[in-house]
Amino acid sequence: MNASLRIVCSGTSYRTNAPPLNAPVRPELASELERALECFARGAGFGPQERVLVTFGPGVVGHHQNGRAADIYEVAGVGLHRWFDQWLRHLGEASCADPITRQNLIRRACRQNLGWRLYKTLQTLGRWARPPGYPVQLFGPWTRLEGPLRAISDRLLRAHFDHIHIAK
Repeated sequence: MNASLRIVCSGTSYRTNAPPLNAPVRPELASELERALECFARGAGFGPQERVLVTFGPGVVGHHQNGRAADIYEVAGVGLHRWFDQWLRHLGEASCADPITRQNLIRRACRQNLGWRLYKTLQTLGRWARPPGYPVQLFGPWTRLEGPLRAISDRLLRAHFDHIHIAK
């Protein structure tokens, strides 16, 4: 491993998987992710007694080549694509309900969906890269609905349907 790179370490309220899937990144990215992951985990009700597992996967192109990007594939042992499917199902159920029930269903979906909660925490708390002429480097299945750049291309959205990509 390059001496200037390190993996994203486990925290008080979350734990991460080990290398090689938890690929080494620049210290600035690792620190930023650790801060955001701790906030996410605490906000979702996790702590030292029960830490939530956040599973990283390896990236091979672009910012990954120099340790400036990381990819998260699972939260609490559930793939991001499954969290997204759950999200869409709950939104569909809510769309058929009266306004008050719809609001309650959406509120409950927001509390229970750890994938969505992680994405929103990363969006709210993170200071991610924005190379000249490119969008903010936070992509995932929620990008078109919730993301900082909703006009994401179909190709880019398909490439990030099963994980959250973060770069700094």
